[in-house]
Amino acid sequence: MIDLVVVVGPTATGKTELGVEMAARLGGEVVSADAFAVYRGLDIGTAKPSRQARARVPHHLIDIADPRDRYSAGMFARDAETAVAAIRARGRLPIVVGGTLFYVRSLICGLFPEPDRVPLLREYLQSAWGGRPDFIRRWLELIDPAAADRIAAGDRQRILRALEVSLTAGRPITDLWQQEIGRAPRFRTLVMGVALPREALRARISTRVASMFAAGLVDEVRGLLAAGVSAEAHAMKAIGYRECCEVLSGRMSVDEARDRTKTATGRLAKRQMTWLRGEAGTVWLQGAGEAALTQAIAEVEARYGSSAGPA
Repeated sequence: MIDLVVVVGPTATGKTELGVEMAARLGGEVVSADAFAVYRGLDIGTAKPSRQARARVPHHLIDIADPRDRYSAGMFARDAETAVAAIRARGRLPIVVGGTLFYVRSLICGLFPEPDRVPLLREYLQSAWGGRPDFIRRWLELIDPAAADRIAAGDRQRILRALEVSLTAGRPITDLWQQEIGRAPRFRTLVMGVALPREALRARISTRVASMFAAGLVDEVRGLLAAGVSAEAHAMKAIGYRECCEVLSGRMSVDEARDRTKTATGRLAKRQMTWLRGEAGTVWLQGAGEAALTQAIAEVEARYGSSAGPA
């Protein structure tokens, strides 16, 4: 019998809507696996499910963290496991939906035990990044090309952490992740992937970003900063939010921010697909919308019967 269903895919492929429809038709509840939708106040740029969708189907792990704080994969694994257990206890089907693939993996496989931190190494890496971030990125590329390819070039936190763990452990952080993948999953899981042709996805990203700026993304960021959220907070590293911070500091125009957000979102989608291609056992849905929904429901019912919820 099924433990949970997971819906993954690049950004802007319609995962959120698909998850809501699946939950509505299969008697399920959605567990969000989005690293930034956890933060209260980050609404427009994270494309959170609408209030109507959340009223129609219960959602979990949205708006649970203060944007002044940092929410981690370890915290997600703990909170998601609790949510999954509670959903199953109600006799309903947990449907994990999101594009933060490291979060999904942390839930299914658990996190590897990280080596002890070395404060002097961390201080050195942080200092080096401040002067020569290109040197730090190149160092990670030499030690762990897979991690360097997977992490955005400007993601200081993840680059420094990947390099710190690799140097401290004496082996690439990717090897440690792969070691965890080899372990038996903690749940009986059906993972379904949503993908679109490149041009179609590019068009959807362009439309989404334009809609976000038209809906007031810059004003949302202005409000967060006025409420005391630092521009350096982890929450403000989300695509779109960091660009709006540049607008509000006078270093970038709105048009430039919109264009850079589109470019960054496209690069994120490419990295997500690169990650997903390496995930064995993923069932790929064909198309989007109703076609993807019909296939997704059929996949669940074919494996677990017409009543997909826990026994």
